[in-house]
Amino acid sequence: MSPTRRCLSAAAALTAAVAALAATPSTASAAAFTPPPTHAGFDYQIGGAYTPPSGVTVVSRDRSAAPAAGLYNICYVNAFQVQPGEEKDWDSDLLLRDANGKVVIDEDWGEALLDLRTDAKRQRVAAKVNSWITGCKTKGYQAIEPDNYDSYTRSKSLLTASNAQAYIRLLSSHAHSQGLAIAQKNTSELAGSRTANGLDFAVAEECGQYKECGDYTAAFGNNVIVIEYTATGLSRACSGWGTKLSIVRRDVDVSPKGSSGYVRKTC
Repeated sequence: MSPTRRCLSAAAALTAAVAALAATPSTASAAAFTPPPTHAGFDYQIGGAYTPPSGVTVVSRDRSAAPAAGLYNICYVNAFQVQPGEEKDWDSDLLLRDANGKVVIDEDWGEALLDLRTDAKRQRVAAKVNSWITGCKTKGYQAIEPDNYDSYTRSKSLLTASNAQAYIRLLSSHAHSQGLAIAQKNTSELAGSRTANGLDFAVAEECGQYKECGDYTAAFGNNVIVIEYTATGLSRACSGWGTKLSIVRRDVDVSPKGSSGYVRKTC
C-alpha cells in the first residue's frame, strides 16, 4: 500500500470511528457495576428474608427487604406484572386489557399484566419500576432481578417479545446508571439478545427440570443462577452444571426458613 493510500485509509478509519461513537448511545453516565460471582453459594429468599445458610455468598431478596450484610445481594422486582392487591397503585390504563376491557391476569399467580404495547406506556411503567430500582441501590443491593420478562407469553397475544425487549432496555439502562447489574429472568428464547438488551447475567427457574440450562449458558456463559423446585430438576441441574453454575433447590413458595413448607437443597 502506498503512503498516500495508507494516510487516506487511516483518515477514513478515524472518520468511521468518530461516526460510530456519535451513533452509539453514551455510556459515560453509567456507574461501574459487577455481575454476581459464578458458581457461588446461592440462596433464593424472595418469599421472606432470613439468615443465609453457611457457604452462601449471593442472595436474592424482594425489594421490600434489606440486603444481607457482607454478601452479594440481588434485588427482586416484579417488573412486568402487578403484585396481587396492588392494582390500585397503577394508573388504570397501564393494566393490560383485552378487547372487552377485562384486565389480563397471570392465572398461576393472580397477577395483572402491565400494558407495554406503546412507547408512551413503556416509558410510564418504566418510570415507576425504575424508582424501585433506585430504591434497591439506596438500600445497598448490587443487582436487579426483574421478574416476568416472559409476560408476553401469557398476554393472549396482546404483547410481543419486541414489546418486552423495548421495555427491559429502559430498565437495564437505568440499572447500569445506578451501578447495578441486571438479570434476564427466565425467557430462554430471548437469551441470544442479551447484549442488545443490556442484560448481564441470567436467573433461570427450572432449567434443569426442562433441560434448558444450555440455552442460558450459550448466551451468558457461567453467569447463570439456577433455581429448581423438584428433586428431579435439582439432580439434572447438578449433573450437567454443578461445577459451573450457582444452583439451589427451593420450595415453590420460596418460604422463609422456619416455615412449614421450607425446602432448600444444593448440589
